Amino acid sequence: MPSGVRARVLPASQRRSLDDLAQDLDLSHGDTVSKRSAFWTMLTLSSVIAAGGVLTDSTATVIGAMIIAPLSTPIMGIALGSVQRRRTGSAKVVLLACALVIAIGAVFSTVLPGSYELLSNSQIASRTSPGIMDLVAALATGFAGAVALARRDVAAVLPGVAIAISLVPPLVVAGVCLGRLAGWLALGALVLFVSNLFALVFGGMVVFAALRHGGPAGREPGRPARRTYAAMTFLFAVVVVPLSANTALTLLLDTWTGRAKAAAEDWLADQPDASVTSVDAKSRTMYIQVRLPGDLPPVQGLLDRLDGQLPDGVPVVVDASRGRSIDAGRVGQ
Repeated sequence: MPSGVRARVLPASQRRSLDDLAQDLDLSHGDTVSKRSAFWTMLTLSSVIAAGGVLTDSTATVIGAMIIAPLSTPIMGIALGSVQRRRTGSAKVVLLACALVIAIGAVFSTVLPGSYELLSNSQIASRTSPGIMDLVAALATGFAGAVALARRDVAAVLPGVAIAISLVPPLVVAGVCLGRLAGWLALGALVLFVSNLFALVFGGMVVFAALRHGGPAGREPGRPARRTYAAMTFLFAVVVVPLSANTALTLLLDTWTGRAKAAAEDWLADQPDASVTSVDAKSRTMYIQVRLPGDLPPVQGLLDRLDGQLPDGVPVVVDASRGRSIDAGRVGQ
C-alpha cells in the first residue's frame, strides 16, 4: 500500500498494536481455553439460528445469525498469521468450523418434506447462484473489516461487516442442499463462501501488511511468504472462474427470457385483455405465464416466434392464469 494512502487510511495515531490484533484474532494467543470455548459455543448457536432462519425463509433471523457468528475471527487470523509468517492454527479452525456448520445444515434438512422445492426459498436461491459482483462486494467488505480491526476508532462498523459478508448462512445452505442431495446447489453456496473467505483474507493481508507488523527474527517484516501468494492466487482462480461463468450464464438467461417475453407478447397481441405475467428459465425449460380471459391461441404460433430467438431444443411450457399448464413443445422442432 502506498505510504500516502496508508497514512490516510491507517493514521499512526489510530493504528492498533500487534498484541491487540493477536488478542482478538488468534485463538492460540492468550487465554486459549476461554477463547476456543466462546468461539465454538457461539458458532454452534449461530449455525442453529441460521439454519432456522434459512428453513423458515426469515431474513431477520439470518441477519441475527450473521452478527452472532464468530467465523470471521479465525479467517482474519489467517491473514494476520500470513503477514507475520507464523502458524496460528487458524486455517485448521476454519476447516473444522466449516464442517460443523455444514453438518448442522444437513441435520436440519431432514425436517423438510419430500416435495419441498429448495429454490422456492429466497434464502437458498439467493446463495446458490453467486456472480462476479458478489466477489466485488465481498472484496470491499473484506477491506472494510480489516481497516475496522486495524484502527481503534472505527470498530463500530464491524457488525455491518458481519452482515455484508455472509459466512455461516452459505455454509448452512450448502448443508441443507447436501442433505437434500442437491449437489450443484450446494456447490454454488460453497463457491459463495469461498469467495467471501478469499475477500476477507486478501483484505486482511493487504491492510495488516500496511501496518508494518514484523514477523519472527530474520524474516522480512510485513510481507507474506511466497507460498502464501501462491495459495491466494490459486484460491482466486478457484473463485473467479465459476463466478464469471455463472455471471455470463445469468446474463445469457436474462437475454433469452427477454426475447421469450417479447415473442409471447406478440403471440397474444390479437387476444383482448391478454398479458404475459412472467417468464422464467428453470431446469433448462422456459416457463411462460400468461393471463387471458379466453382460450389460448395455437401454441405453434409461439414456437414459430421463438425460433431463432432461443437455442433449438429448449422446452417451452405455457402456464395460464386458470391453472392450465400446456407443454408447447421444443423450439425449432
